[in-house]
Amino acid sequence: MFKHIFVPVDGSELSVRAMDASLELALKLGARVTGFVCEPDIPLSAVNASPTTFARKIEAHEARTEAHAHAVLNSFAQRARECGVPFESEYRRSDQTDATIAEVADMVQADLILMVTHGRGLFGEMLFGSHTKNVMSRTKVAMLVLH
Repeated sequence: MFKHIFVPVDGSELSVRAMDASLELALKLGARVTGFVCEPDIPLSAVNASPTTFARKIEAHEARTEAHAHAVLNSFAQRARECGVPFESEYRRSDQTDATIAEVADMVQADLILMVTHGRGLFGEMLFGSHTKNVMSRTKVAMLVLH
């Protein structure tokens, strides 16, 4: 059935649930897992700075987001090792998170995307948006959404 589970994570409590659920499912299915982190590009507000200051802000932002991505993915990799699940990781920087999730899931040839949703309801979704719903509209890969 499913042999390659793609799991977008961000280090939040919800993403820890996604990690644990994906590893449990992978064990049952004999599947491998790819953990994925998408970090944001530098905010446009930083562009107002002088060229030298802007360059320093870019470097600091890239270092900070890369360190965060690696920390999250290393934690996921450790959990996978402890469970005996084959694990790979991917990291991208983009402000188009939903499209990037769909694109990378397709690129690594995943056959299932596992995501955990906040379940904020209609008002919360209108206010904050829904990455899960947006990914669903952009991908042909099967999705398992946990609440």
